[in-house]
Amino acid sequence: MNTETPSTGSAGLQYLDVVRHLIERLATEEWAQLRSAAELVATAVGTGHAVHAFGTGHGHMLAEELFYRAGGLVRVRPILFEGLMLHASGPLSTALERLPGVAAALLDDHHVAAGDVLIVASNSGGNAVVSEMVQLAQERGLRVIAVTSVRHATSPAARPTGFSRIHALADVVIDNGGAVGDAAVHIDGFDRAVAPTSTVVGATVLNAVVAESVQIMVDRGIIPEVYESSNMAGGDVTNAPLNEAARQEATS
Repeated sequence: MNTETPSTGSAGLQYLDVVRHLIERLATEEWAQLRSAAELVATAVGTGHAVHAFGTGHGHMLAEELFYRAGGLVRVRPILFEGLMLHASGPLSTALERLPGVAAALLDDHHVAAGDVLIVASNSGGNAVVSEMVQLAQERGLRVIAVTSVRHATSPAARPTGFSRIHALADVVIDNGGAVGDAAVHIDGFDRAVAPTSTVVGATVLNAVVAESVQIMVDRGIIPEVYESSNMAGGDVTNAPLNEAARQEATS
């Protein structure tokens, strides 16, 4: 499907149509990869290991999507570094994600162990920090899941980086199906595309992986630790021992 749509009618409705198709393709073209990712997560969590999540720029929102979430796994540890986010400085985030050595420093500061899983979200997939993060994590015995746009990564229009792109490195690759440049809607009379899709599709991918991994664990006779909404009556009581266990594990 061509995710870059011409401007006919409502641009907002075009965007919703593009997103609908991209989500639908997850159940067909990407289902085998989603299932493989869920099996990695289920095996890690079911054996007492952790799931780490990382992204730069807007990709960091996908790491946060998994963390401390109602209906989400407790054993999720996001790798969040303010310099790679956008609220402090967008240009600084862009510069740092292209800088070799940042990934090594982040991993050294963030406890990981062989048997853990790392999820890396990057639409373009080729900047230094994500490429090095995947390779260094694998060297430390982690299995790596990449969520990326293969279409962008393999396009001649993609900015050359000199680094291997994560779809060529990760153990499991989930293609978000997004357009080159991420923005998916073209409007007549305007010179550039609008409305990116990587965040909404990426969040859908990750929640589907969590749901499938929980089912796999339950089918294996394992009861995984999952958060309840703290805005539900009794939610704080349910989550309190989970939070304490997660805190102790993160500091051990």
